[in-house]
Amino acid sequence: MYNFTSVNDVQDLSAMVNLGLQLKKSPNAFRELGKYKTIGLLFFNSSLRTRLSTQKAAQQLGMDVMVMNVGADSWQLEMTEGVIMNGDKAEHVAEAAAVIGQYCDIVGVRSFPGLVDRNYDYSEQVLNQFIKYTGKPIVSLESATRHPLQSLTDLITIEEHKKTARPKVVLTWAPHVKALPQCVPNSFAEWMNRADVDFTIAHPEGYELAPEFSGNARITHDPKAAFIGADFIYAKNWSSYKDYGKILNSDPAWMVTKEKMDLTNNAKFMHCLPVRRNVVVEDAVIDSENSIVIQQAGNRVWAAQAVLKTILESL
Repeated sequence: MYNFTSVNDVQDLSAMVNLGLQLKKSPNAFRELGKYKTIGLLFFNSSLRTRLSTQKAAQQLGMDVMVMNVGADSWQLEMTEGVIMNGDKAEHVAEAAAVIGQYCDIVGVRSFPGLVDRNYDYSEQVLNQFIKYTGKPIVSLESATRHPLQSLTDLITIEEHKKTARPKVVLTWAPHVKALPQCVPNSFAEWMNRADVDFTIAHPEGYELAPEFSGNARITHDPKAAFIGADFIYAKNWSSYKDYGKILNSDPAWMVTKEKMDLTNNAKFMHCLPVRRNVVVEDAVIDSENSIVIQQAGNRVWAAQAVLKTILESL
């Protein structure tokens, strides 16, 4: 594996999950692998779990880590080709990414959609420009359309906690106070469609994901129906894909409640965090014994370490 931008970069999904679980047991077993190697982590938007977990993963592989908040710690970057740079952008990505490639052996990039122009967001301009110009392996730390490190984490967490060989996994839309991107649900759906799970997506009408992401998932518009017999409930808000970036529904009936969790097969509750309590999920659920959101966040380290180890071995 050279780049890590989606599930399509992973040759053997089961092996990658098992590698994450192996590293969790022996986090320092490969500390010599990244010795004298440097990873640069570039953030175009805020981060807590992705930033800290990827730093720790790289350090446990012996790597040096450089972190930059683009636009705050550096010049504003122009991403468009052929542009006359007489605006507020001081440096073009062509030079910036190439220079970063001179300093780093692997580069992680976190960007975010604007939720205004769907075609622009789904073209993944920022990620693709770094792939084009850096000349080094690129790890997506979240992009405009996907969050593959989170999805690998989620699959590791499901593998760790499942009680049946083929669990019923439900991705449920939940209300939120502002418009959020489709990155996490897109990516989660893409990975679950490749995994050996019974997968359902529950959302109000108008919140359909792009077909290439929802794939063969069972779809329901009933906020309770999907919970029946479920083994894992993954809650996440996202804005509309069809009416791009818009909030079409704020119905509190879609909040994850204890009443709905009681319909499940003693399901584990999952969320990528941060989460709005008593909007997305009520306290009685996220504070319950069946909530594994903290363990899930902890597994971000092992997902990142599995990816970095695999890339380092290909260099």
